[in-house]
Amino acid sequence: HTTGGYLVFAAFTHKMIFDYHEGDVYACVADIGWVTGHTYIVYGPLANGATSVVFESTPLYPDAGRYWDMIQRHKINQFYTAPTAIRAIQREGDEFPKKYDRSSLRVLGTVGEPINPEAWMWYHDVVGEKKCPIVDTWWQTETGGILITSLPGVTVMKPGSATLPFFGVKPVLVTAEGDRLEGNDQRGHLCIEMSWPGIARTVYGDHSRFIQTYFTTHKGLYFTGDACRRDEDGYYWIIGRVDDVINVAGHRLGTAEIESSIAAHDFAAEAAVVGVPHDLKGTAIFAFVVPSKEAEEMDKKELFKVLRNHVREDISPIAAPEQILFARGLPKTRSGKVMRRILRKIANGEYSDLGNTTTLADPTIVDNLISAHKDISEGVK
Repeated sequence: HTTGGYLVFAAFTHKMIFDYHEGDVYACVADIGWVTGHTYIVYGPLANGATSVVFESTPLYPDAGRYWDMIQRHKINQFYTAPTAIRAIQREGDEFPKKYDRSSLRVLGTVGEPINPEAWMWYHDVVGEKKCPIVDTWWQTETGGILITSLPGVTVMKPGSATLPFFGVKPVLVTAEGDRLEGNDQRGHLCIEMSWPGIARTVYGDHSRFIQTYFTTHKGLYFTGDACRRDEDGYYWIIGRVDDVINVAGHRLGTAEIESSIAAHDFAAEAAVVGVPHDLKGTAIFAFVVPSKEAEEMDKKELFKVLRNHVREDISPIAAPEQILFARGLPKTRSGKVMRRILRKIANGEYSDLGNTTTLADPTIVDNLISAHKDISEGVK
């Protein structure tokens, strides 16, 4: 990123999207080493002279009231976190947020991945007591700042939708072959048509890789790598990474849609979905599921049937998971972002090359998942 353009974009998006005013107390609880930490903990808030709360821990220690206690003590006005953290806290019950005074809150934000409507509603209704607008922000490391988001008090919200582009941002949807999809009620590859102040300028030491990755797939456009749906009202719904769109027997399915369906069931607290090779279908759906408290003691075979049938009825039989691995948690960074590359490796039995795991909040979860996957593979469960 260039210094001037990036700082302007970081400061402007922080002020407008979070409705920041002098004297407010703002908290972004992301990991400071992640780009959200760079832009919306450090540079954006500092450029605006913001009073900013920095958080270093997990939202569940010593218990699931950690965030809400912090909000009560510091009288935080704007609060920005990840959907996975919201789902993890939601699983622990409503009593934790309700123990604390959250009346100072004015704006709630989410970042990092699409938020399923059920978690959105809990965040809005329980945490925000139906008084706080939610800014469901979509952006990337390469964009420098938020590109698609609602604006508090301005945009009509839709649970699970990133809603509309920020000022000056021009998203377009194209087919895999590069044909533009005009009008509403479309889905395709999400691209951006014109530049914006925060856009990355290069990859350090490898400019050709930068051009190849972002500007050659769809000529004349910045390719985000995400699949997206534009609904009948022109609102944008992020489906997930293009390489997270699973092709099952010729049907292209977004992982976010399947995950949202599983998590909507009372017996599932969290879910993550990946594709695994299948002799007949080409690719099959493999789901990692954290059972809700009321389902923890259920027979796993019965739980598998219940959740699989739920997805069949909610989406279609094609979307039903071939396998479900039940676990006590998903591998997440300290800010609550799910490390999906680790899940892909484990689902495919590639246990020895998981890459860097130093940013995980609880590295022991990986060992738990590997052990559970070995049991499934050996037919123990």
